[in-house]
Amino acid sequence: MIALSTTDVRTCEACWNAPVTAARHTETGRDLLCEECAAGDYPRRVDLFPPLGIYGLPSRKLLNDGRHGSGPPKTPPDPGPPLPKPPPAPSPPGTPPV
Repeated sequence: MIALSTTDVRTCEACWNAPVTAARHTETGRDLLCEECAAGDYPRRVDLFPPLGIYGLPSRKLLNDGRHGSGPPKTPPDPGPPLPKPPPAPSPPGTPPV
């Protein structure tokens, strides 16, 4: 069994099912893995604390993907059919909407 600090995860970072029993040291730190994932050399599936502090989302995905930019909102590519005119009458009280 390896020594874990209070901030270390207790579940394998590759399968997220088994308890941690091994540590693999890499150039970016260490991966906490179960014995099966360590023997299979499986990669960990998420970076818990990347530079921007968002789970599993590398910084290159946040920079300019068109959804998080400035400016007015954009309509979706296919807005669907237009709303009916005049709008339909509301359902009577106590009945489900139509």
